[in-house]
Amino acid sequence: MIEFKYTGGIVNEEEYQKKIDEARTYVARVEQDNFGGWVNLPINYDKDEFKRIKKVAAKINEDSDYLVCIGIGGSYLGHRAIIEALGGERGHTKILYAGNSLSARALEKVIAQLGDADFSINVISKSGTTTEPAVAFRLFKKMLIEKYGEEGAAKRIYATTDATKGALHDEAIAKGYETFVVPDNIGGRYSVLTAVGLLAIAAAGINIDTLMDGAAEERAGLISDGGAAAEYAAMRNLLLEKDYNIEILANFEPQFMYFNEWWKQLFGESEGKDHKGVYPASVIDSTDLHSLGQYIQQGRRNLFETFVELREDYAGIKVAEAVDDLDGLKYLEGRELDSINKIANAATREAHIAGGVPVLEVVMPTIDERSLGALLYFFEMSCALSGFTLGVNPFDQPGVEAYKTRMFELLGKPGYNN
Repeated sequence: MIEFKYTGGIVNEEEYQKKIDEARTYVARVEQDNFGGWVNLPINYDKDEFKRIKKVAAKINEDSDYLVCIGIGGSYLGHRAIIEALGGERGHTKILYAGNSLSARALEKVIAQLGDADFSINVISKSGTTTEPAVAFRLFKKMLIEKYGEEGAAKRIYATTDATKGALHDEAIAKGYETFVVPDNIGGRYSVLTAVGLLAIAAAGINIDTLMDGAAEERAGLISDGGAAAEYAAMRNLLLEKDYNIEILANFEPQFMYFNEWWKQLFGESEGKDHKGVYPASVIDSTDLHSLGQYIQQGRRNLFETFVELREDYAGIKVAEAVDDLDGLKYLEGRELDSINKIANAATREAHIAGGVPVLEVVMPTIDERSLGALLYFFEMSCALSGFTLGVNPFDQPGVEAYKTRMFELLGKPGYNN
């Protein structure tokens, strides 16, 4: 379903094909890895839990104006990416996010949005002890208890956590929270299509069956030899070898802002180790052409761009007519804004190529559940293959603990010496 194109003109076909062949050798390794549970997930997920997710989502839509999703990193970026890419919630319940920072101002804003409305919590944490979500969970749990009492609060707390152990798991069992599983063999940034992401997506009124179908369709096209995902992984590594060490994911649809954020975590956390990796950045054009466009066009030639393209033509707003032509837009009157946006996209690619920027294209059919399921899976497979081609483990993140250790020392946490 997802196509990959390279239009930058920096590499030759022989070296590109050689790198593709190398990337394809890692498909079996990805599938067999201890953290490769996401590979066959679209066709091998827990059907009973999936039904329960939809049932709980329906309950949340009946009794809650808001669902507060508490999590950080892969525990919230994936489902926020999907919900916002699809234009936001489609049902009664609105999704709010907490526990993704330590900002008091951000938490106060969520509390203000809740007001006196009915709400529930989905706390997502494998351990239950990660600082940011744990702080937020304490706060919103207290608010639920004050509003609904201990028993009523317990019926509005949904814990997505480890299946058998951990602080959150133990609390959920003791208090009677409804629980969902964070799988042991799927890392957080690859977990969008597990309960980690699906409960919030379903509560937002989005069809998770179709989302999974799209991922399954993409898997079928990639599982034998990596397909287009291997081509993309190969090109990223080939460009890195030529000292293009920054990749900019470019999208001409603002609703993809959080998809860009998910993509940055996926590749940044997977490849940024052993002093290796392409640095992932992103832009939303044409907005960012008026900020970063100058640098991309004429700055250092150590970056390349990957454009997410849509095959679909969108019939929507047209340029309005005017009596006068003071703004000089007479030549655009009556034209579809989407067609103008696509021309701006094409012009940007051509200008950047002429400026010496290698340009890649990832093409998806349209913006719907099926296409987004496919796009998620495409990038996950690409990332895994790219990491192994680079020579790093794309499923660990040892460097994440460094800031935590020092933070705990400064805060005086027991067991940490200042």
